Amino acid sequence: MAFDNNQGGFERKMYHGNWKCSKCGAPITELPFEPDPARLDKLLCRDCHRERMQSFRQNRGSFRR
Repeated sequence: MAFDNNQGGFERKMYHGNWKCSKCGAPITELPFEPDPARLDKLLCRDCHRERMQSFRQNRGSFRR
């Protein structure tokens, strides 16, 4: 990661391409990681990824004793 003086933090390398969200079919043109060609069918757009993470957080409490 490169230091970004303008925003006072680190700038993440982004990868550009033409992919589709495996859940909703929305186009994905930028990712913060280089996608594994064997897992392209599992890519999620920002909205679907956010929804999935919120679902995990809500369900996490049900596993505690």
